[in-house]
Amino acid sequence: MFSESGVMTGLPVLADGLVNTALLCVMAAVLSLVFGHFALFLRVSAFGPMRWLARFYVSLMRGTPALVQLFVLFFSLPLIGLGGHPMLAAVLAIGLNSGAYISEILRANLRVVSVGQREAAAAIGIGPVRTWWRIIGPQVWRSGLPALVNEFTILLKTTPLASVVGVTELTFAGQMVSARTFQPAEVLAMVAFCYLAITLPVILFARRLEQRLRTSGAHVAGAT
Repeated sequence: MFSESGVMTGLPVLADGLVNTALLCVMAAVLSLVFGHFALFLRVSAFGPMRWLARFYVSLMRGTPALVQLFVLFFSLPLIGLGGHPMLAAVLAIGLNSGAYISEILRANLRVVSVGQREAAAAIGIGPVRTWWRIIGPQVWRSGLPALVNEFTILLKTTPLASVVGVTELTFAGQMVSARTFQPAEVLAMVAFCYLAITLPVILFARRLEQRLRTSGAHVAGAT
């Protein structure tokens, strides 16, 4: 039987889990973008060993379970004096795993940028960093926005793995409250609603941003 008081007593635990999930998701997402861009730059490098290193990283992250990667990092961090930090291990593992997929998304959308644009930028003296941030990057991000948002939602749904190393994220918090209140259906429904509260605004924002970028791109094309 549903007991509102039983569920309400577990709200502080769920709130803490929601905060931990949001922090984990944001930090892992930022890290995944960093690793994804870095792997992309290595992949398109003219230096062969750099390309091999990027391919190895992507193959390793995509070819092994995220849970195994999390365990490897969690038990490896004490070897460099960073033991006892489960959140750090979770952020690194999820960020590294997602970064491999981000790099492939960016690499696939890099094809929308013609080689002529890069050659023209180099011909007028624009450096490679500025060429990426001002010319290539915006086009790649615009065309890859739907896939990047999808990867963000996948990253969010990967965060429950952090509970196995001691991080009290949202799903684990829901399990704790369920065990105390004996109301798993009601509590886990609240957990699902919390995940939707995180993902839906991001999806709606990305959809509006994509429409604006498409409209601005059409105006630029019409002006030229």
